[in-house]
Amino acid sequence: MTRPYRLLAVVPALAILGAPWFANRLEPRILGMPYLLAWIVFWIVMTSIVMAIIGALDTRAR
Repeated sequence: MTRPYRLLAVVPALAILGAPWFANRLEPRILGMPYLLAWIVFWIVMTSIVMAIIGALDTRAR
């Protein structure tokens, strides 16, 4: 049985895969990066945070 909190892992994947359809533009620039690249970098960092949350909630991993 899949635990509901494990579905959080889908959020970063959808954010990265869906980005070209709504974040594909050059402006605004964030830290000198085009918006799409900044979006992808943001979600790579967020993926680590989401995985840490899932790991903290998973009692079977202990």
